[in-house]
This record gives sequence, structure tokens and C-alpha cells, in this order.
Amino acid sequence: MAFRRRNKSYPFFSQEFLIQNHADIVFSLVIFILIGLMFESTAKTAILFIQPQYNVTTLSPGMHGGAATLYHYGWKDCATVVFYFFIAIIFHAVVQEYLLDKVIRRLHLSKSKNTKFNESGQLCVFHLVSSVWSFYILITEGYILHPSSLWENYPHVHLRFQVKFFYLTQLAYWLHALPELYFQKVRKEEISRQLQYISLYLLHIAAAYLLNMSRLGLVLLFLQYVSELGFHIARLFYFTDENHQKMFDMWAVSFVFTRMVTLTLMFLAVGFGLARAENPGLDIEAGNFNTVLIRMSVLLLVCLTQSWLLWKFIRFQLRRWREFRHEQAIRKKTSTKQALRPIKRDSCKCKHARAVVKYFYKMQLTDSSCLLLVGHHENGVLKAENGTSPRTKKLKSP
Repeated sequence: MAFRRRNKSYPFFSQEFLIQNHADIVFSLVIFILIGLMFESTAKTAILFIQPQYNVTTLSPGMHGGAATLYHYGWKDCATVVFYFFIAIIFHAVVQEYLLDKVIRRLHLSKSKNTKFNESGQLCVFHLVSSVWSFYILITEGYILHPSSLWENYPHVHLRFQVKFFYLTQLAYWLHALPELYFQKVRKEEISRQLQYISLYLLHIAAAYLLNMSRLGLVLLFLQYVSELGFHIARLFYFTDENHQKMFDMWAVSFVFTRMVTLTLMFLAVGFGLARAENPGLDIEAGNFNTVLIRMSVLLLVCLTQSWLLWKFIRFQLRRWREFRHEQAIRKKTSTKQALRPIKRDSCKCKHARAVVKYFYKMQLTDSSCLLLVGHHENGVLKAENGTSPRTKKLKSP
């Protein structure tokens, strides 16, 4: 299975060979793990990578009752994250080869715009899938209709399959983004910026998962992914045609709205909701991290992150505004220069005509002769009314 066209063959174990064939290598590892399910001796080990672990069967409340399978986290989740880390690399290569590369060949973008288009294209697909998936979980779990469930009955140790699987795949995707910086040959100027938001996503998702704040984390991730989806869609349209800038204005409104809602939910859930059931000490076995220190640390982390994002947003908008004012000033200068040029030419012609009149007046010509000669003046050549050039007449001495 070849994901990329091979224009040139490189020697084995070389850097270029690894970059060009990394998706094929990872795909072979995934096939090797799946083959392990076919044999009884290796099936127990292979299932650790594919299926989420630590399932617990509980009785669901209700008239009829029934058994429900719930999950909690543990160290075996690392194996599952590694497997879906490989899956994320494969999907990254599929989207790049069969979607983004075909669009880029038609657009003929520069190298800098090419890397940004690839980044926005990959994140656009991921944010679209993640926002739809998280919204489906919020609807089915009833978190939107009952906001108090975000902090009630804490700690939320037991998770449903779709919630745990969502968090594991999120961690796997953002971990796969780190080696992709090397595989995609990202420029050094862009690496620091991409490392910033990758680290922030990993930190916030891992904190929500490990501190048993999965419900609140789902809502915040949904809001963040919808906002980022609008930004990357606007960015893709801008690269196709630079006149499409109105979508950035729509994204700016959603960005500010997302920051306000995020801060409001954090103060409501962590600052007030969890404070009512505060635990005097840290209980790791029960998964209760509702202490003053941890709660204030989480609140401070989110507030600092949102403030940093708002500061970057304000700087971005100010830079756009300055560039717009600079373009307007250049347009005004060019329009005034174009308006003044024909006036200068007319004034030059009038001065030249006056000089000709004075010259012929000194030559003692009559006024009618001067008017006849000055009547047609084209391109610096003096012509009479009939189009012939004038000839001076010799005057006889009295």
C-alpha cells in the first residue's frame, strides 16, 4: 500500500527513506498487531492495543434495571493510545495524498502558503470529525440539557465506552502531531508555534481525563473545536482567493464568544459547583481530586490559556487593521497622482503656446496670424488650421 508517489528512490535506513515511507512502515505495524488477534497465544496482548481496558459491569438505575459496562483509566491505556497513534499517522497520510495534494497542484501556492494550507487542511478534517463526535456524545449523555451534571456526583470515575474512546483518540491524535512536524518537513519558523498549541491541547485533555473532569472537558473541547474549525475554513478560502476575508470576521465573533463561554463555565463548574462538595484531602484511590489547590490550579491554567489566546487574537486583529490602513493610504496616493498628471500636461501646453505668441509678436506679425499659428499645437509641433506647418514671411523694409 503506497501513500505517496515515489519520484526518487532512497537507500534503506536513510532519513529521506523514513520520511517518504513512514506511512507504509506504520501501516505494516498495524497489520502486525491485527494479525496477533488471530492466534490464541497473542490475542490477549493484541487486544490491549485495540480495545479500551478497565471495564466494570454495573447495574443501571431504572424500573427494569440492567447491566451497563463502564470504564475507568489505568496504565494499560498507554498501549491503546499507541495503537491509535499509528492509526492517526495513517489517516494523516491518506488525507494528505488523496485530498490536499490534489488541491495544492491546482492552486500553485508558494512554499510558505503550501505548509499553512496543509496544516489547515489536516486540522479542518480533524476538527470537523471531533466537533460532530463530541456534540453527539453531549446529546446522548444529556450534558447539554442538564448543565449541573458537569459537576454533580463528582468524581466521574466511571465513563461510558464512547467517552473513554473519545479521550484516547484525542490524546493519540495530538501525540501523532509531534512526529508529523519531522515527517512533513515543517519550517523552523513554524515549529515553535505548532508546538505551543499541540502542548496546550495535550495538557488540557490529559488533565480533564486524569482528574476525572471528563464531562466538563467534553463541553470545552466541543466549543474549542467549533471555533477552530471556522478559523481553518476561513484560512483555506483565503489561500484559494485572497479576497475572501469576510469569513475571518465571522470567526472573530465566534472566537470571542467561545472565550467568554469557556471562562463562564469554568467559574461556574470549578469555582462554584465543585466548591460545594470540596474534599478536605486528596483521595487518589477513589479518584477524588476536589481539593482547593488542585481546583485553583485547574482554574488558573484555563484562565491563563484563555487570556493568552485573547492577547494573540488582539495582536492579530491590530496587525490586520494596520495592513488595511496602509493599503488604503497607498490607494489614495496613487489616485491623487493619477488625477494630477493631466493637469500638469495642460499647463505645459499653455505655457508653450504663450511663448510662441510672444515670439511671433516680436516678429511683428498681426494678431490674426498669431491666432492662426497657435490654433493647432500637437506634440510640440506647431500646425496651422489646414494642418500645414507655418512658414515665416520676409518683411520688406519700408
